[in-house]
Amino acid sequence: MFISVFDIFKIGIGPSSSHTVGPMVAVHRYLERLKGLSGTEADARSITVTLHGSLSFTGKGHATDKAVCLGLLGARPDSLDPDDVEPMLEKLQQDQRLIIEGMPDLHFDPAKDVIFDYGPSLPLHANGMTFQLLDRSGKTIDSFVYYSVGGGFVVSEAELRKTTNEPVNELARQEVPFPFASAKQMLAMGREAELSIAEMKFQNECADKPAEDVEQGLDQLWSAMDSCINRGIGQSGILPGGLKVKRRAADIYQKLIREGRTNPPFEHSVVDWLGVYAMAVNEENAAGGRVVTAPTNGAAGVIPAVTRYYLDHCPGADQAGIRTFLLTAAAIGGIIKSNASISGAEVGCQGEVGSASAMAAAGLCAALGGTNEQIENAAEIALEHHLGMTCDPIAGLVQVPCIERNALGAVKAVTAASLALRGDGSHFVPLDGCIETMRQTGMDMMEQYKETSKGGLAVNIVEC
Repeated sequence: MFISVFDIFKIGIGPSSSHTVGPMVAVHRYLERLKGLSGTEADARSITVTLHGSLSFTGKGHATDKAVCLGLLGARPDSLDPDDVEPMLEKLQQDQRLIIEGMPDLHFDPAKDVIFDYGPSLPLHANGMTFQLLDRSGKTIDSFVYYSVGGGFVVSEAELRKTTNEPVNELARQEVPFPFASAKQMLAMGREAELSIAEMKFQNECADKPAEDVEQGLDQLWSAMDSCINRGIGQSGILPGGLKVKRRAADIYQKLIREGRTNPPFEHSVVDWLGVYAMAVNEENAAGGRVVTAPTNGAAGVIPAVTRYYLDHCPGADQAGIRTFLLTAAAIGGIIKSNASISGAEVGCQGEVGSASAMAAAGLCAALGGTNEQIENAAEIALEHHLGMTCDPIAGLVQVPCIERNALGAVKAVTAASLALRGDGSHFVPLDGCIETMRQTGMDMMEQYKETSKGGLAVNIVEC
């Protein structure tokens, strides 16, 4: 399947693309399904939603139950105002009633009808959701399963089986000018067409939409990312969830402003700027603010931080460079998602921050004039040095170690791009091999280290 830049990067809300954005999307897909059911709507009296696997184990910390409720109330992640969340949830708790088009009013008690199943995950993926429509006696009228597979992507069981069983080469059937399904194909097509990765990706995007719409969409994505940074560096206080984690980005930002970016005693301040940009985004994400999946919410700070680094610290940076950055990053992200995973529940944080770092390294390398071979090298370097990274959020919150991890992912991305630009693009480990290694490592990783909060930091650090 062709994965658009606007699928890899989606505007939504925090704290998680797989556990917050994805469930809201799944709810809307189920509500659309209900419109197609004939002869049953008159008997319907209630809905239940059961969360399985990682959605259950870290669902409270990731606000999955709230996301389900908001979706049933008609909210969408790309348009929901975070300030409206609590009033909407309070009203639902009081009324315990859903008004859904084509259905009689349905009873829904948020405390009872979002069910956390702490048993084994469903067979196909760690992030499963079972929807049930019930009649007055509690008999099931309809039951359906969706999977939130990372980055806000949602699939049905049939769709997931089809994707899982398709050979990689099936991706080449998509009707786009450059249907690369691997980095090897991408480089070969680029050489044959004498085009950059960004130019090929742009032509693919233009296969079903005007060029000006693609450019406008890219500019809107960056505007949303940049706005998130700016909000984050202006906020202070304690993040929600009970860990009492203090926002730090605003304080660090003010210190950097006072010190000056070129103050001789602080030659390493570029690293500090990268860190503060990334932390600003992920603090906003942890607070349930508006962010862009890049490629997930848990890794949402890496690409904005490196893009802002490009604008603020690289001579000659411009809007065209940002478009090149995002297109190239999306191309790499699509390859990773198609051949491995971007889901922390499936392969650990190597699939989230690792993928984001690889995408950011490739984007920066491209924006700075790197060749296709250097870009592929940059992505490989960044991903290789995240292999084996677990996903073990304390208390199921996207805070510790997630916020700082994004800062380090951004630093690795810039380092990887710099190393690649110093070379000629030739290197020992191909990106495709590194992606396959990430997939295999994720499959071998024990479940407690994959977004369940049952292992690692989540159990070894006492909550205060």
